[in-house]
Amino acid sequence: MARKANSDSADAAANPGRLKQIALTYKMTRKADPKVGLVVAGVGIVVFGALLAIGFLIGYPVYLGILGFVLAFLAMAIVFGRRAERAAFGQMEGQPGAAAAVLQNVGRGWSTTPAVAMNRNQDVIHRAVGKAGIVLVAEGNPNRLKTLLAAEKRKMARIVVDVPVHDIIVGNGEGQVPLKKVRTTMLKMPRVLSGPQVTAANDRLRAMGDLMSNMPLPKGPMPKGMRMPRGGKMR
Repeated sequence: MARKANSDSADAAANPGRLKQIALTYKMTRKADPKVGLVVAGVGIVVFGALLAIGFLIGYPVYLGILGFVLAFLAMAIVFGRRAERAAFGQMEGQPGAAAAVLQNVGRGWSTTPAVAMNRNQDVIHRAVGKAGIVLVAEGNPNRLKTLLAAEKRKMARIVVDVPVHDIIVGNGEGQVPLKKVRTTMLKMPRVLSGPQVTAANDRLRAMGDLMSNMPLPKGPMPKGMRMPRGGKMR
């Protein structure tokens, strides 16, 4: 009985937190997408109305009405989630460090390290290691990034042999990958490494050390005015 009471109390405490998070997400989404409320409500009404109409036609309005309510709620959640994600990417796009925030949510099986290389112009390279190999995700000026990527690839070739190294330049230009498609692009890469190989590659890279190993990096996009300390090592 005590355990059940504790569980109920925990659920009750968690629910307000979830509701606040949903409300906050809705407010943030509405700033970038003012029609999100109307669109989500419209989807729910259409789905519920269609199922209910079919229920009256075949003589089962109650059953189809219940099914319609469930499917309408599911459709509304899916549509809201997609528009919220699109709005979030729209707000992050163009901000320094936005790619690092995306990499932190790529999914299981990926180990990410932000800002493994950076120059004085704040062009930066982040690294992700998974069964597809090593992925270097770069953001900044494309011309300057080519030199930075080439140097980082040479370093990878010396440390992790026989591990494929991919590179992604975030942007909307030719040969670049939009921020919102970075995660999808990485997940579509062929898996060529086993779990032990991924672990071994990560161990070697950690032993190498990174640019930001002695400097804490805040989560999410880096402030536009952020500068490296004078004593910081530039690559």
